[in-house]
Amino acid sequence: MFDPQEVLSQATIAFQPWMVWVCLLGVTLGILWGAMPGLSTTMAMALLIGLSTGMSQHVAIMFMLGVYTGSVFGGAISAVLINIPGTPDAVPTMIEGHRLAQRGEGGLALGTAIMGSFMGNWIGIIFLIAFIPAILFLALQFRSWEMFLLSMWGVAICGSMSAGDMPIKGWISGWIGLLISFVGLDAIHGVARFTFGMRTLEDGISYIPLLIGLFGLTEILKVLPQNSPPGIPSEVGRIIPPIKKLIGYSRAAFRSGVIGTIIGAIPGAGANVASFLSYDIGRRRAKIDEQQKWGKGSYEAIVCAEVANNANIGGSMLPTLTLGIPGNAAAAAILAALEMKNVVVGPTIQTENPGIIFFIYIGLIIANFLMYGMAIVLIKPCVKLFSLPRTLLMPLIIPICVMGAFAVSLNYFDVYLMFIAGIVGYILHRFGFPLAPMVLAVILGPLADENLRRALLLFEDQNLTNILITRPIGTILLLVVMYTFYDGIFRRGH
Repeated sequence: MFDPQEVLSQATIAFQPWMVWVCLLGVTLGILWGAMPGLSTTMAMALLIGLSTGMSQHVAIMFMLGVYTGSVFGGAISAVLINIPGTPDAVPTMIEGHRLAQRGEGGLALGTAIMGSFMGNWIGIIFLIAFIPAILFLALQFRSWEMFLLSMWGVAICGSMSAGDMPIKGWISGWIGLLISFVGLDAIHGVARFTFGMRTLEDGISYIPLLIGLFGLTEILKVLPQNSPPGIPSEVGRIIPPIKKLIGYSRAAFRSGVIGTIIGAIPGAGANVASFLSYDIGRRRAKIDEQQKWGKGSYEAIVCAEVANNANIGGSMLPTLTLGIPGNAAAAAILAALEMKNVVVGPTIQTENPGIIFFIYIGLIIANFLMYGMAIVLIKPCVKLFSLPRTLLMPLIIPICVMGAFAVSLNYFDVYLMFIAGIVGYILHRFGFPLAPMVLAVILGPLADENLRRALLLFEDQNLTNILITRPIGTILLLVVMYTFYDGIFRRGH
């Protein structure tokens, strides 16, 4: 129940100078970590959670909320400036933002990403506060069959991420990613698949070293042989986009915020799914003249992607706080931090920990404002750093890529995997295959595989008609997947 006195009490705690400074520290570390090429919000949360062990309950929560909020935006910085996404969900931002940066509009592209992140956080927070029952009810309807179809929708979107009118190349890249995701012990029966007798492969192939290789090392291999590689202008120029332009994107921002929040409320989906889906839906719903800019440097596309992956924060907190089921891996780190501080999450969170849910609401609001301020402050130093000559900057990024790959599981195999992915990515790039669909499919593959096999076991004694009638959400998703393939083949691939 809403209690004004309890809200005021928690706000008094949250707005203490020490609390704000701790949140600012978390936001700053999150932005800087997210900006490091090829790393992830999950890694930031997992590694920085150790800093919160000596903190009190409220301080630790404020710090981790700051890290979460900052790291989600941070991935856009390296994505725009050096064409290497800091986090997996920044790939759509990379596709559009780097084109703008090459035209001397890097500051405005990052400013649009900042505003998109700011708006996305607000949408997620408002939905978190106002619509917990409705969104939670919708999320609970997504069971194995629906989760499989949601994953397949993501793979179907791969065709839309292809350059020109060749969706088949996007789907081929996506199927390769699916094949990679099947390596290891399957989640149902523990049978080894595609391991070739190597115990190292039994744990599967992590998408983090793959991401680093495909977008980090591949970019280095693309740039170093060039006599005069394209650089990024060192002058930032205007950062904050015109208010009139932002108002023009308000419909796309609201739609993307709803998508990001709902996807965040579905356990296991994550910000990467939200940003890719919002990016594709935004392209389909954009005006004709704006559609022509998609893939060549569209500010509306950046808004769609950044609003969605930041609104995902509020959405992911819904099942985390009310059911104890983390919406994604980063929310799992928040859950671990809460449990470490003896916070009982679930339906009794408000009775077991009076006021804590209001404190989290207020903490997210404070972190959002601090993210907005620190992002603007850090843009110029980042642009100066990333505007160094590519022949100097790219070799410096190689050690970061190696450390990022090794840090996933402290395993040299991941480093070798990163180098292999980089070489394969370079070859695919030379033949015109997009790399983003492969990463998306590797992320969604385990989700699709496990849920399809579980659904087949559950539907073993049912006929198809009964399944279609009794699972309306799944039927709608099935039609959406079919339409996405149809649209890619007959409207873009003619």
